[in-house]
Amino acid sequence: MMRRIIVPLAAGTIFGAGLTVGGMTDPARVRGFLDLFGDWDPTLAFVMGGAVLVMALAWMMQRRMQRPVFAERFSLPDRNDLTPRLVGGSALFGIGWGIAGLCPGPGFAALAIAPGSAAIFVAAMLAGMLVVRLMEGHG
Repeated sequence: MMRRIIVPLAAGTIFGAGLTVGGMTDPARVRGFLDLFGDWDPTLAFVMGGAVLVMALAWMMQRRMQRPVFAERFSLPDRNDLTPRLVGGSALFGIGWGIAGLCPGPGFAALAIAPGSAAIFVAAMLAGMLVVRLMEGHG
């Protein structure tokens, strides 16, 4: 039972710390990456490249494992998971990320650094999530 709480909490803490160290809790840095024809900031490209390398290693390790360390079985995506809802949600995510300069992970991590502006983002994000749940009849 304790592992079900500790492992995700530790992973989330490490993820948030990495985003903070990488400067991804600074909306100006993200918007600077998206400004291809102005004062372009490549920092996000390096953060994404690091994430791709880590994920490539994780996929290689997963292929050699019988089962996950902290679960009964692997839960991996496949092409059936690619739905119009996912594509639409991804588009909305990208638009919101470009406008706000934050996405959920860095938004929550930014609560510790710039609570005022981050709280506005997190509140709007949670309100949007609630609206979707209500529209889909899950609320």
